[in-house]
Amino acid sequence: MKIIIVGCGKVGYTLADTLSGENHDVTVIDNNQEKLDRLANELDVAAVAGNGASYHVLQEAGVEDCDVLIAATSQDEVNMLCCLIARKAGQCKTIARVRDPEYYSEIGFIREELGLSLAINPELSAALACYQLVRAPFAMEIDTFASGKVEMITFDLPDNSPWIGKSLMEITQSSRNPLLIAIVTRQHKAIIPNGSTVIERGDRLSLMLDAQYLRKTLESVGVRVRPIRTVVIAGGGNVGYYLARRLCDIRPKVTIIEPNRARCDALNDLLPKVNVIYGDPCSESLLMEEGIDEADAFCSLLGNDSENIMLSMFVSKVSNAKVITRINKMSMSGVINELPLGAIVSPKALTAEHILRYVRAMGNAAGSSNMEAVYRLASDQVEAISFTVESASAATGRRLMDLHTRSGVLVCAVIREGTITIPSGQDMILPGDQVVIVTTRRGICDLTDILGRGTGSGTASHRQR
Repeated sequence: MKIIIVGCGKVGYTLADTLSGENHDVTVIDNNQEKLDRLANELDVAAVAGNGASYHVLQEAGVEDCDVLIAATSQDEVNMLCCLIARKAGQCKTIARVRDPEYYSEIGFIREELGLSLAINPELSAALACYQLVRAPFAMEIDTFASGKVEMITFDLPDNSPWIGKSLMEITQSSRNPLLIAIVTRQHKAIIPNGSTVIERGDRLSLMLDAQYLRKTLESVGVRVRPIRTVVIAGGGNVGYYLARRLCDIRPKVTIIEPNRARCDALNDLLPKVNVIYGDPCSESLLMEEGIDEADAFCSLLGNDSENIMLSMFVSKVSNAKVITRINKMSMSGVINELPLGAIVSPKALTAEHILRYVRAMGNAAGSSNMEAVYRLASDQVEAISFTVESASAATGRRLMDLHTRSGVLVCAVIREGTITIPSGQDMILPGDQVVIVTTRRGICDLTDILGRGTGSGTASHRQR
């Protein structure tokens, strides 16, 4: 597909890198020539200098025969104007990043009037991710499939877990509930395991299981499940506001510490059930005064990565709270993995993930399956993808053990008429099924992309049981 990206910031660069790597024809527009020069040197993309909201600049970028335009600048108004002009000039699909809560509260009207195909609010996406993690404090990541019926839960294995020293085959055979260990992250390296993989102390596991068995499974692993009663949020910006508003639904005691007096006054009006404190969130004495040492969850959601990292490290030292850290600079993952920051949430990474999901779904429109969700896991080393199988193909109607799937691919779950199956080699995929896979490969857009040449004995997923 021919794709135009307006904005060469962190989101724009990530999208250009991934989409060009998947053999799309990518053109990036930005006012900053220095950014464009770096982009052109590092990636196989075209670069156009100028204002992405200019009709002439869009013409130069090829908008008239463009398939998708993605407006990812830092200004909502520019993003929406880019999309409007692109729709008029080229009749392409348009995606806009829209951050302002006031705009986003009217997003239905805006989408209809501007003809937007997709609108993404990075701060709202980050807040929803934080909300899931607060509700499940044992988890480092939570990803849901099939309308929430199937969950992939990522957590750190407790040092006293009875699973340590056991193979995956032993674990799944002894489990009373159907489950599949989809990813093992060991010393920051992601592994797609097979039945002979042995669990070691210090592993981080990603489990695929029916949501109704979650609590019992975690207890069998040795994970302590505890309720969240108090939450402290550092930063009352958009992410903090959206999160606190959602937390009011489950009624923990929520405290926001915000350094801007005017913002505190606004939050007091918007969130009457939340305790809003005016002060420096980086003040150790203020944090201790607000009971951080006894809090159940702490969310560091300031706009500055360094402050968030410092805060989370401090709280990890003085408290047993579930720690969630907002990180904006996605390229810092190599350093971040070594620090005690709890669960990491990146608004920019979530934005790129949502947009990539939509673009890939467009790309497989003529395939045998429809991509419904894609998540990037294990520090971007693995993708989890959900498909709805729309027609028969080489991947359907045969036992999984008889499919020759490509290396680095794992079929994790099959949902048929509402019934969830954690598959063995005897199971098969049929038209109408929902299928969840995990893979270390990039560019899988259709279910048939998981197949290699010839026939074989199936993937690691079908040897765990």
